Amino acid sequence: MSRRILVVAHNHPALHPGGTEIFAHDLAGAYREQGCEVLFLGATNTIHREPHPGTALQSVGEDVVLWSAHYDRFHMSQIDHYGTLQDLGTLLSEFHPDVIHVHHLALIGAEFLTLARRLLPGAAIVMTLHDYYPICHHDGLMVRPGDRQRCAGASPAGCHGCFPEIGADRFLLRERFIKTHLAAVDHFVAPSRFLRQRYIEWGLPGDRIEVFANARPAQEPVPHRRATGRRASFGYFGNLNPWKGVLPLLQAARILQASGESGFSLRIHGGAPFQSEAFTSALDAALAGTEGVVTHCGAYARDEVPALMAEIDWVVMPSIWWENAPLVIQEAFQHRRPLIVSDIGGMAEMVRDEIDGLHVRPGDPAALARTMRRAMEEAGLWQRLVHGIAEQPSLAACAARHLALFDSLKLAEAA
Repeated sequence: MSRRILVVAHNHPALHPGGTEIFAHDLAGAYREQGCEVLFLGATNTIHREPHPGTALQSVGEDVVLWSAHYDRFHMSQIDHYGTLQDLGTLLSEFHPDVIHVHHLALIGAEFLTLARRLLPGAAIVMTLHDYYPICHHDGLMVRPGDRQRCAGASPAGCHGCFPEIGADRFLLRERFIKTHLAAVDHFVAPSRFLRQRYIEWGLPGDRIEVFANARPAQEPVPHRRATGRRASFGYFGNLNPWKGVLPLLQAARILQASGESGFSLRIHGGAPFQSEAFTSALDAALAGTEGVVTHCGAYARDEVPALMAEIDWVVMPSIWWENAPLVIQEAFQHRRPLIVSDIGGMAEMVRDEIDGLHVRPGDPAALARTMRRAMEEAGLWQRLVHGIAEQPSLAACAARHLALFDSLKLAEAA
């Protein structure tokens, strides 16, 4: 069955190398390798690019990006109906995909789904749910902005409590608006059972949400670090923000230092783009208090990951929000590095406690310090967890699974 696939994401990895954009772009490449005609459509705005006159569409290599100046963040709405949506309609009509695989609606706008359904009634529309943006106005975190407590579910009254300046009635209308457009989707994909359950509780039908694990391109594992004694080299990978847990991690390092522990190292790989001055100041202060054991190595490129992994024994992911399916976990497993992760969300699902990693209570520096000390001192623990790491799903197999879903939807539509 020939396939023409439009892959849609909320940015392009050349402009913003976030996990969703990277995976969506890699998956698009895997579709091409399996004989599909593929167009990748990302979105951008003035943060990453300036507009081009005459059209909202620009090129990045063989891909297309939508320059979106009129996106309504609250409703996830593309309010420029006479410009941006017209250009999107032209793209849909000219490329005429059999399948539209949407990875995010930010900047593109929820109306894109309904537009695609109207213009291409025979196309299969599949959406991968990478985070909780449709559910939660707080950047899709499901974390209360005031006390930073994790939220178990959304409601108009509860969301009004997080944002007192926005009435409960507006949150109700927001939910109904987004769900109206999501009704155009034939099938959803969730990379974790945890996220799938969150969307079922929000109101999406469970029989239309499939769980497919994400995947990374094949990577030869780098050798483990030469070590005659303890495995005491830790590494953090990813952007630095208040929700990734880097501040509690640095506090844990200080606790270890204060207890007289000196034979360990922690490498922080990642930058802090677009973060508040309050956070970057707190980060700088925390780093200043851990001199001698912590090295902030800064942002890194994807092709640098193997060399960076070669320097560490453990990967630490201490996020305090409900992470869904972080690519860092799969990258660590590809290189046979066990992880220490918060015991919540998709992290706790991907990393099996005492099998291929260790779980720790989120946002608790003392508990994290105890777990890091155990990781260094318990004889045989590191080797046992390394042996427990399973083979990771291949990107080709991930693409084949998606293509089988697309074919089943097309066959069902034809019948």
